[in-house]
Amino acid sequence: MADSTTSRVSYTLDSTLDSVNKIEQTAEQYAQRAGFDEDTIPYIAMAVREAAVNAVLHGNAYDLNKHITASFETTSEDLVIRITDQGPGLDPNTLPDPLAPENILRGSGRGIFLIRSFMDEVNFRQLHPGTELTLIKHRTPAKSGT
Repeated sequence: MADSTTSRVSYTLDSTLDSVNKIEQTAEQYAQRAGFDEDTIPYIAMAVREAAVNAVLHGNAYDLNKHITASFETTSEDLVIRITDQGPGLDPNTLPDPLAPENILRGSGRGIFLIRSFMDEVNFRQLHPGTELTLIKHRTPAKSGT
């Protein structure tokens, strides 16, 4: 990484849990170098892990002929992470509400909810095929005089 203010890296990875782990570790490193505090970094990493798991499991269905891409970018204002799969696509408006009474006891279906809770902005883009999920966490400017 060039410095703690701006940098960018991108990976094209297989649809495996090893790839998910690499993406999560990179998210932790980028969040730390971007200056996020020790309480915020695990939430960023968890959101990115959920997005990567969704890309591998739901998007690509563990198909080793399909890949996921992950890009990490820090700017002076934001940490921007994009996760892309080659699956059939996802319309986030069709996802069931994980807080609805009929879904409370379900063992899955909370990933997008968690991602939205932990990040400042979450954007979906249909790629035909595939989905690109952009996660943005705003960097807090350093306070002067401390």
